Amino acid sequence: MGTATTSRSGLALGLGAFGMWGLLPLYWRLLDDIGAFEVLAHRMVWSLPTALLLLLLARSWSWIRPLVRQPKRLGLLAISATLISVNWAIFIWCVAHDRVLEASLGYFINPLFTIALGVLVLRERLRPAQWVAVGVGTVAVLVMSVAYGQVPWLSLALSISFGTYGLVKKHTALDGLEGFSADTALQFLPALGYLLVLTARGDGSFTAEGPGQALLLVASGLATALPLIFFGAATVRLPLSTVGLMQYLAPSTMFLLGLFVFHEEMPPERWIGFALVWTALTVLTWDALRQARRRQRTVARHTPAPTPAGNAGGNAGAEGAADLEERAG
Repeated sequence: MGTATTSRSGLALGLGAFGMWGLLPLYWRLLDDIGAFEVLAHRMVWSLPTALLLLLLARSWSWIRPLVRQPKRLGLLAISATLISVNWAIFIWCVAHDRVLEASLGYFINPLFTIALGVLVLRERLRPAQWVAVGVGTVAVLVMSVAYGQVPWLSLALSISFGTYGLVKKHTALDGLEGFSADTALQFLPALGYLLVLTARGDGSFTAEGPGQALLLVASGLATALPLIFFGAATVRLPLSTVGLMQYLAPSTMFLLGLFVFHEEMPPERWIGFALVWTALTVLTWDALRQARRRQRTVARHTPAPTPAGNAGGNAGAEGAADLEERAG
């Protein structure tokens, strides 16, 4: 029962995280009267008090003192904070300039770029299906580049910045809340300085459109933190293969918003490019599921059968096997 409950809560949290990420264009569109970089600065500034409040509630402070004594990890955090700042800036700009479809393409490409990073940087070895997926994804980018007469820089910049951000975060060894807090701490002063300069010049928009807009800007910190927290909670409750499948929910939602809500253009060549990317992701997903099933069968073969010890012992053995199967899934 406990395992089933954990799985259900994990699914709900995962759907909440990726659903919120997918719907973020609607939030940023409410602030499209404000410049993209001012919105970005507010997002950074209000993320820090949100992070501090969450750390207070979680009573999670012990990691801070050892961290500040490690210059190498601080340097990695400075890089990760810069990368996620670039990613946020491009995404907010895309929403403000009716380029949500390009943003969704970037996040569709991201899993393929992450695999390529694993090969180029971490020297990982790919399975044949993964090579096929990366190859098809590369062809998709080439097709759209030729069709449009230019490389889809926005999509690639989103994918590269977020994929590299994930690689750097892997080496900082901080969990979701700790990493988010460290990033926002490094972002805070530059963002605050930018907003103070805007205010001194009379160009600030915090109170220009009334309390409603000010509240939206303040809440941008929570809009940034909440899906990250849900995501972190989901990853400890679900198999990684399930989380990997759910990640496509966010760019799929963005794609539908760009097409049906924001009415962005979708010429045939863009459909072809998206279709190729979706084909690559289908191959990648099929391969991941196949590997997960193989691992599950391996665990099942090496799990000893429960000894007959009455109904209670039999139930305990069944629950233990189910728990192992869930972890392997």
